Amino acid sequence: MSAAGEVKVPALFDRYLLVALFGIMALGLIMVASASMVIADRQYHEAFYFFYRQIVFLVAGLFMILIIVRVPMQYWQRVGLPLFLLALILLVLVLIPGIGREVNGSRRWIGFGPIGLQVSEFAKLAMILYMADYLVRREKEIREKFSGFIRPMIVLGIVAFLLLLQPDFGATVVIGVTVMTMLFLSGVQAKQFIILFSIVAAAFVILAISAPYRMQRLTTFLDPWANPFGSGYQLTQSLIAFGRGGLSGVGLGESVQKLFYLPEAHTDFLFAVLAEELGLIGVLIVIALFTIVIFRAMLIGRHAQLRGQAFAAYTAYGIAIWLGMQAVVNMGVNAGILPTKGLTLPLMSYGGSSLLIDCIAVGILLRIDHETRLDILGLSVNKRKPYR
Repeated sequence: MSAAGEVKVPALFDRYLLVALFGIMALGLIMVASASMVIADRQYHEAFYFFYRQIVFLVAGLFMILIIVRVPMQYWQRVGLPLFLLALILLVLVLIPGIGREVNGSRRWIGFGPIGLQVSEFAKLAMILYMADYLVRREKEIREKFSGFIRPMIVLGIVAFLLLLQPDFGATVVIGVTVMTMLFLSGVQAKQFIILFSIVAAAFVILAISAPYRMQRLTTFLDPWANPFGSGYQLTQSLIAFGRGGLSGVGLGESVQKLFYLPEAHTDFLFAVLAEELGLIGVLIVIALFTIVIFRAMLIGRHAQLRGQAFAAYTAYGIAIWLGMQAVVNMGVNAGILPTKGLTLPLMSYGGSSLLIDCIAVGILLRIDHETRLDILGLSVNKRKPYR
């Protein structure tokens, strides 16, 4: 109760997380409009074609968040396995000609009329929910037996194999790192984790150097200027954008690199256009916003774990690792410190399926936070026996 006698109502959601999330979404919408105007005008004779579509996706995503925050986590635990099996089916279907859409040499989308679903995005969320449920059901076995640890590795291997057939090495890395980190946080034996982590890391290295185009990307990012009009073209244009941005940028809408110099300016390389137009200040703001989101998400998972909500905790950890890993990789690729990967900047880059799946993940994260706060207040919604 305040000094004036007013009762202070406790917050039922993490305000810092909400502010950071809406800041990312708003800034992403602005940058999609700026980065896509020229290419939209040439392709569709409508400068705001991608911007209008992104608004529709974002509104739909916000509507989904409002729905999902009302869904108890017990429901997500029950549907974790069915969603994972559905993801496996979709990963197979996307490889079938006539069902999967091929774009830029990769078959990653399943078309539903004018709408396309990027299957790997759905697979990321499904894998997290499945793994969180598995870690709860097999908690003792994971910590005491090698078999409890090797089973999720077999599942990860199947998913990775299907993703690499598309091919989508970037999504494979993100899912692999997310699953391994969730296993580590579940309390597996250090010896077992080190052995299997070494095996997985070696497998990723072998996969990276086994395909010529992957090897080219690895060598190109080390010195993109060696072939600036060939294999290093996209990265050199991105680096030019960073260089032109300086401290405060050239001004919103004033990017030169988006004028058909930088490919994928409104999707995978949106961060480079932001760096050019808003400069180092804009880059630091984006990094700060994502840092807040990841920190608060991990904190939400920790609070849930302390309250005995294991499934919710592992899910929050998984979402934090996924969004954080993908953001770091995208920024690193744009800045030339990581090999080029086809990964979008979460909640910012243009793309319907990625934005909607990200919003679903955000809704689940907010629900976890909400349930934990209700539990602290003695108003827990989890009155039924947890699903096993």
